Amino acid sequence: MVNLTPNPSYSLTLQIELPNQAGSLASVTQAIAKVGGSLGQISLIDRNLKISRRELTVDAASEEHAQQIVIAIKALPDIKVLEVSDRTFDLHRGGKIEIVSRFPLASQSELAMAYTPGVGRICEAISHDRAQVFSLTIKSNTVAIVTDGSAVLGLGNLGPEAALPVMEGKAMLFKEFAGVDAFPICLATQDTDEIVATVKNIAPVFGGINLEDIAAPRCFEIERRLREKLNIPVFHDDQHGTAIVTLAALINALKLVGKPMEDVRIVINGAGAAGIAIARLLRQAGATDIWLCDSKGILSKTRTDLTPQKQEFAVEASGNLADAIKEADVFLGVSVPGVVTPQMVRSMAKDPIVFAMANPIPEIQPELVKNDVAVMATGRSDYPNQINNVLAFPGVFRGALDCRAKTFTDHMYLEAAKAIASLVHCGNLDREHIIPSVFDRRVATAVSAAVQQAARQDGVARQ
Repeated sequence: MVNLTPNPSYSLTLQIELPNQAGSLASVTQAIAKVGGSLGQISLIDRNLKISRRELTVDAASEEHAQQIVIAIKALPDIKVLEVSDRTFDLHRGGKIEIVSRFPLASQSELAMAYTPGVGRICEAISHDRAQVFSLTIKSNTVAIVTDGSAVLGLGNLGPEAALPVMEGKAMLFKEFAGVDAFPICLATQDTDEIVATVKNIAPVFGGINLEDIAAPRCFEIERRLREKLNIPVFHDDQHGTAIVTLAALINALKLVGKPMEDVRIVINGAGAAGIAIARLLRQAGATDIWLCDSKGILSKTRTDLTPQKQEFAVEASGNLADAIKEADVFLGVSVPGVVTPQMVRSMAKDPIVFAMANPIPEIQPELVKNDVAVMATGRSDYPNQINNVLAFPGVFRGALDCRAKTFTDHMYLEAAKAIASLVHCGNLDREHIIPSVFDRRVATAVSAAVQQAARQDGVARQ
């Protein structure tokens, strides 16, 4: 395992006091560089004849690395560290989202229309025609981000309170990239029946439900039951968002190596929500030879411990991940750090494609196999080809809300993936550019249009 690259996730702000003389600041920057910190902005706060005060931002690779940077600066003679703050924690203080009015209440007449007595007319109109709730309330542009905190990122069962920062961040992404008003709903239960009942009861407010960070296999049943009970689209992002973006990246990676989807052997490590959903969507896209592995090895037909979802992808072969990956064309990792070795990658077929998507530490560090793969992708922003769900879910819901879809279909997911892939034109396609940037503003629009067209073709769009 190599050291991780310093990144903004572990970014510090430091206020320091130093002698106002040549070389003082240079000694600080050299100390930061010596311990591997990545120096960002330097601002002058105050200065007189004797001292200057400056504010520095520095990226680290971990909390331990951040402490090393601070210690290195404090060890310098005549340098005082006045304040140290964690920029990521600072960003989250007080929460990251808020509710604002769409227009000001500046007069008595506006108040009378927005609230009582005028609002009563709107209530009566909706009671006579329930469908008007879409046009007369926030329902047409609102998504509930629902979690029970049982599978928060790669951190495990942290509970609803600890899941809230993730759901707030998700709401920010919905708004920023697709103009969708999303709200975090973190439930203090991990009982399947209670979750289904709660979401059903709050559904009148929302035009869609985004399930998030709910552990497998319960997530499959929760999504299935909610789809049966609700007439608004339900989407488990850990499944379908991951599958859409993975397929989009794979479409373009296969173009680069000149291999058809139907002919390649694909190994997926991780047979939870994401792995199963990826396998299902790849099959919809034409893949025929898919091997899944979990912590016990290949999902073999000889195994008696497989869930129904895993049994769906059981194969005749058996063995461990190293056995599965031999002569495979594609490796897709949605599992845990460090489970793939360079030797395993070198045992793959010619021009191997490796998507090591475990976050924050991938299944194998790209540096270890940069000369052994045709295409490499990760879930991290500091390497090329970041496979990030933000490319999918904002546009998917934008499209579903705009056509008032009753549900999601596999066809909608497939077309969303194709739309994302299509934004990397052949002239720009290379081994370090197989998928658009998350900041490419074309993505949500293209995905929304593709989803709406597929929804209408599938007969699930209401307008």
